[in-house]
Amino acid sequence: MPPIRLATIEDLQAIVASLREFWGERDTTALHHALFVHELGDTALVFHDDRGHPVAYLLGFVTPAHVGYVHVVAVREDHRKGGLARALYEEFESLARARGASALKAITRPGNHASVAFHQALGFAASEHGGYTALGEPRVVFRRELD
Repeated sequence: MPPIRLATIEDLQAIVASLREFWGERDTTALHHALFVHELGDTALVFHDDRGHPVAYLLGFVTPAHVGYVHVVAVREDHRKGGLARALYEEFESLARARGASALKAITRPGNHASVAFHQALGFAASEHGGYTALGEPRVVFRRELD
């Protein structure tokens, strides 16, 4: 497995240029704001392939309430099932713990069964919350307490 690195703005730009390889037809451009590198870059993580291209990434941060929040995590379609997302979560957990986090949290859309299964396999509890977004849409909220 390649080493996990802190993401650079060049990594983020390469990711955004190839979002279809990570997300298929879903447009997730708005989730990839540069502040995750510029302001929260010490918890923006990336795996590169042997050519230096991003193949998996996690953008997250630790909240003032001491929760490590994973904003987005993705693995390029041709690199899935190799443990990269799990390794990113493990590294993020270590970083979050070092910053005083007592829990980890993430969200997804209802119906995203792959995300629910992945998070539950990592030990997260999942619960659906109505009206979770600014538009009042529901979300599945994942939470795992840290020891």
